[in-house]
Amino acid sequence: MRVMPRLVAFWAKIKTKYSPLLKFNRKTFFLAGFSLGAIVFLIFSFYILKDLPSPNRLAETGTIPYSTHIYSRDNQLLYEIFHDQNRTPVELASLPKYIKEATISIEDKDFYRHGGISLFGGVLRAVKATLVGKKLQGGSTLTQQLVKSALLTPERTITRKVKEMILALLVEKRYTKDEILEMYLNQVPYGGTAWGIQEASRLYFNKSATKLTLSEAALLAGLPQAPSLYSPYSNPKAAKNRQTEVLSRMLEEGYITDAQYQKTLKAKIKVIAPKNRLKAPHFVFYVKQLLEQEYGEKTVQEGGLRVYTTLDYSVQRAAEKILKEELADLESYDVGNGAILVTRPATGEILAMVGSRDFFEGTYGAYNVTTALRQPGSSIKPLNYAVGIERGLVSPATVFLDMPSCFMAPGQPKGYCPRNYDGQFHGPVQLRMALANSLNIPAVKMLALNGVENFIASASAFGITTFKDPKNYGLSLTLGGGEVKMIEMAKAFSAFPNQGIVKDTVSILKVTNRQGTLLYEYQDPNLIQNIRKALKYPKFLAIKGERVISQATAFLISHILLDNNARAQSFGTSSYLAVPNHSGVSVKTGTTDDLKDNWTIGYSPNFLTLVWVGNNDSTPMNPYLTSGVTGAAPIWNRVMQMVLKNQEDLWPQKPDSVLGKEICVTSGNLKSEANDLDKECQTRFEYYTKDANPKGVTIVKKKVFVEKDTNKLAKPGQTENLEEQEKTFMTDAFSEYCLDCSHEGETPANVIVR
Repeated sequence: MRVMPRLVAFWAKIKTKYSPLLKFNRKTFFLAGFSLGAIVFLIFSFYILKDLPSPNRLAETGTIPYSTHIYSRDNQLLYEIFHDQNRTPVELASLPKYIKEATISIEDKDFYRHGGISLFGGVLRAVKATLVGKKLQGGSTLTQQLVKSALLTPERTITRKVKEMILALLVEKRYTKDEILEMYLNQVPYGGTAWGIQEASRLYFNKSATKLTLSEAALLAGLPQAPSLYSPYSNPKAAKNRQTEVLSRMLEEGYITDAQYQKTLKAKIKVIAPKNRLKAPHFVFYVKQLLEQEYGEKTVQEGGLRVYTTLDYSVQRAAEKILKEELADLESYDVGNGAILVTRPATGEILAMVGSRDFFEGTYGAYNVTTALRQPGSSIKPLNYAVGIERGLVSPATVFLDMPSCFMAPGQPKGYCPRNYDGQFHGPVQLRMALANSLNIPAVKMLALNGVENFIASASAFGITTFKDPKNYGLSLTLGGGEVKMIEMAKAFSAFPNQGIVKDTVSILKVTNRQGTLLYEYQDPNLIQNIRKALKYPKFLAIKGERVISQATAFLISHILLDNNARAQSFGTSSYLAVPNHSGVSVKTGTTDDLKDNWTIGYSPNFLTLVWVGNNDSTPMNPYLTSGVTGAAPIWNRVMQMVLKNQEDLWPQKPDSVLGKEICVTSGNLKSEANDLDKECQTRFEYYTKDANPKGVTIVKKKVFVEKDTNKLAKPGQTENLEEQEKTFMTDAFSEYCLDCSHEGETPANVIVR
């Protein structure tokens, strides 16, 4: 008891002695306290507020990543491009009211009553859980969840939690409740790659969120808290229990009646199985690459673009089916793969692109042959002949001597000695038949007349970019000795149905951003949305592009390639090159000498189809395919029948600059200009241009030595068993040919130096 008085006395003594000092320090203590508070505030500002994101960012493009959607022209969703989060925005006003009510009931029942944070309902509960369990927990309002997901990092620290609360308060000042709820529904994860209510609805129910039922909405509303735990795929029982909890909360909050509650609990939900939603994959990734070149990878993956393409999904799907079915029949011919490209020449629109038989198959499935380098075989020949006709060097009646020939070239001491696919020589052949029957020796002679350098320059004008230095090519270029891309061949061949104008291929019709603002739109007078309806001739005068050949040349090439009688010698009159009920279709085949590539390219005024078959690893196919009508041709025929269904049979339109007269079948001379040896010639009708009359050949008689028993011309140096006879000769620009001599068993012996 004595201790207490002593303490009182001691305190009195101290107080008396230091009283002035204590009075002075009251002010000092106040200042010190203020300074300490300022320091604490500065530290708080530095660590908390210095890098606090602005709530305005929620309304900025790019803050919340949205998926880019790629659609076909017939409004089929082909693919959604996203980085990590597949998200499609949807307006709150367009959603059923119970989606909003279900979300609020289970996540934040006081959403419309608090100012961004729920002090008693959320924060205190979180603090308690953190202190007792030593674990940072939620207690977040919808606003806080939005801020956390869209503006902050996912770290679980007190600093980040404070930032979340401050931002939630600021966001509530900046946006209305409905705006916040709309952003929340578009932002939060619902499982897998589905972010936002729209993608969740598509993933689980294959429908727009605007069409969700109450039962479906309740299931989705329960997912964001723990998408994996409540996944209807991996844990359907937990998903059902969670849905029941959501409905119970809705009943408690008065959003639904007891009758609705009972009825919805009994309703069966059909969740669709996860599936690959990628359609027309080779085309989609071709378009994706173009988009990234134009808008950048980040915008394409996160900018929410809407891309409406040229592809017609009904044509695409049919082409895919045809390719698989036909390739199954070609397995015995050592054919492992194929590709199809369908375009509309007048606009350049790509209607179908099948880059391989199956995108998801094996090592090479994703390989897009339509954009890859392959040798075109004889399918390049029409370009070669078109250049010759355009330059006035030849006409469809020009005679080429299809005979044993070798062509000397630098670095080739033995010469280049081409052969025809059938191993035969056909003597005098007019250009029409030479091209229609795809004879090789006349084509090589045509390239020799054009010159490799001139042809490569012309091919560049047609759109072929892969032929570079002319020194790297020889006369075999006309037989497919240089690599090309299918997509460039489509551009090159568009010159023929487009009356001489090449048209770039087009794959995108329109692009909008996520707000619906138009970023790009393809305009063309010949653009028709529904290409399956009956189409008339395109507006040829309205076709924009580079004119590479005249209307006359384009018509002549097209007419030769549709002439079923002209190609009968090699292909017959009922081959796969003839499309039933559509005689106005022009077509050319091509097979490489090494049997690694087999092509068919054909077109009408409104549709152009290219087909390739072969093997991605370039292993040779069965030699039977050298005919050109087995392999790519049956596929081409079926595709053309499909796109031309219900279409009129439109022929190439003959320009006024093209005339027609009777010409001699053998010499190609006009009947009226035939010499004495050709006056009684058999004739046929042929077209030619005003500026390039049919240029036939001279027929002469002269005495030569021939073998007595074989009627063959004497070989150089031969002296025995010969006799001199008068024979009839014809010459072209390279060699002469004996019309009434025997040519059996001839081999390339006449060397022509060029």
